[in-house]
Amino acid sequence: MPKASAATRAARGNRRPERSVSLWLAATAIALGLLQLFALPLILLPRTVSWGWLLVPLVLSTTPFWSVVHESIHGTLTARRGLNDRCGRVLAVLYGSPFTLLKTGHLLHHRYSRTRERTEIYDPASSTWARSAPGYYLRLLGGLYLLEVVAILLAAFPAAALRRLARRLDSPDTVSGPLFERLAQPKVLRQFRVDAAAIVVLHAAALAAYGAHAWMLLAAIGGRAVIISVSDNAYHYGTDLDAPLEALNLRLPRVLERFALNFNLHGVHHRHPGLRWYELRAAFLAEGGRYDLGWFGAAARQLRGPIKLP
Repeated sequence: MPKASAATRAARGNRRPERSVSLWLAATAIALGLLQLFALPLILLPRTVSWGWLLVPLVLSTTPFWSVVHESIHGTLTARRGLNDRCGRVLAVLYGSPFTLLKTGHLLHHRYSRTRERTEIYDPASSTWARSAPGYYLRLLGGLYLLEVVAILLAAFPAAALRRLARRLDSPDTVSGPLFERLAQPKVLRQFRVDAAAIVVLHAAALAAYGAHAWMLLAAIGGRAVIISVSDNAYHYGTDLDAPLEALNLRLPRVLERFALNFNLHGVHHRHPGLRWYELRAAFLAEGGRYDLGWFGAAARQLRGPIKLP
């Protein structure tokens, strides 16, 4: 039996009560999102501004929040497809970017990782480290998340304009072409527009609710941007090219691994994207249980900057 099949079988045979916990996690994530946007400024801050410190743990919960969105993207949050997608859309609105964009972008990441998508690589035939570095560090230190948010402006584009952009931006070193082509599909574009409008209305209302303390919410969004952007490519930085299944398993203390919903076992996830978050550890152990690096070391080494194409 192939090793991957053995790992998948081991994971599937490890179905514990977490299966029913996934929807509770989604409900908790939604509650925390509403706490940050409305309950904190409308109920807690009027009592004392010290409640603003509650935003710190809320920002630090970014990774498990994204992990729940990630389950929805892969259709593994719940076996009921409609409920899975509705949860994903609500969570994505609270996250700040439409679900259709996040889902399309992430699935393209699985398809083209280390081929079209290799964030840190530059070609010395057409660029230099110095020319590549500003864009690289901007993306690393918050720019990736901010691009996901700014992308809501695409909702104003007609489908024909998105298709023209898809053709113009399509190239061997980016997934922009297939991403824009997907967004131009009628049903996808309708959902994208509805969710983009919801994001604008919800976050405008939240900023109004914070009033003079709006800077707190903006700082929290900035913290989320850094965490998302730093985490995104840490699992792929410096790994083999032309290998879409290549990703790292990064060591975390077990309590933090559990807190992150096993997202640090990213190599296992890339080889078995259909596994649920609570099945990843069993598959990891079935494959030998070897970590490639520590999570914090892997995140920090990205500060070395762009890597020249071999």
